[in-house]
Amino acid sequence: MARITMREAISQALWEEMERDPNVFIMGEEVGVWGGSYAVTKGFYDHFGAERVRDTPISEATIVGAAVGAALTGLRPVAELMTINFAFSAFDHIVNQAAKLHYMFAGQMEVPLVIRTVSGGGRQLAATHSQTPDVIFAHFPGLKVVAPGTPEDAKGLLKSAIRTNDPIFFIESATLYQSRGEVPDGDYLIPIGKSKIQRTGKDITLVTYSKMLETSMKAADQLAQEGIEAEIIDLRTLRPLDMEPVLESFKKTNRAVIVEEGWRSFGVGAEVSARIYEQAFDYVDAPIQRVAQKEVPLPYSRDLEQSALPQVEDVIRAVKEVL
Repeated sequence: MARITMREAISQALWEEMERDPNVFIMGEEVGVWGGSYAVTKGFYDHFGAERVRDTPISEATIVGAAVGAALTGLRPVAELMTINFAFSAFDHIVNQAAKLHYMFAGQMEVPLVIRTVSGGGRQLAATHSQTPDVIFAHFPGLKVVAPGTPEDAKGLLKSAIRTNDPIFFIESATLYQSRGEVPDGDYLIPIGKSKIQRTGKDITLVTYSKMLETSMKAADQLAQEGIEAEIIDLRTLRPLDMEPVLESFKKTNRAVIVEEGWRSFGVGAEVSARIYEQAFDYVDAPIQRVAQKEVPLPYSRDLEQSALPQVEDVIRAVKEVL
């Protein structure tokens, strides 16, 4: 089992799936000759050629629109959007075409499409390039939304996404590409729509995903030094949302904190806490807390940006308030 970066894990998944299935191809801005804005597709153009690694115009609507059409004709496009902020330019194609065509044609059409994109702040890219609007895309039935927090999950979930006959919105954290983790050797898949217990504990349940998994794990390590054992549930997929491990953990600890990088209002934490209250109300011993980004457009200044983003100290403070 190799220890590799998130970038390498995603790159491996793409490479292996393109070798396995000639119908898989990549398209997006600078994915070919340049090797991708985050170097995920570096070397792909030379190996697979221009037909399967396609540089596109700077038009997200064109990228997704063409990818939907290719998927409808039997290909398996992996369309890269440089950042989730640019997905708004392709919003109609994502939520009104990709997500709905299978249903509007009574199941006669399939859209085996993966849209890879980068979400989150922490890179000093200012307000319009640093948002975490993951929950917006999870709102729409017909679109599966995947957001891994470890290299192992990134590779296994991306391979599963490419083999799925449904449109997948695959979200990668902007600041996790250099994070390292053990990744199984050989071909392996991780089922989409299954949450995972990333750390066991008895005192409190932390529910999180993507970049905030790392933040929550660091908080749990510090809390353990004070005798507080947190159990961490990694959602991994926002739609479909697997609440079973969350509920089982909550029934054991009776307390929960939900940690997300996006804004608190109308966010993932709001949905998860609502479901806990609806499905496990008799087990509630304290109000559920939510840790999220401050309710402002993310500043450019590094100090201000970091003060607006959720930090380890915020998670620790919330846990102690609940306990």
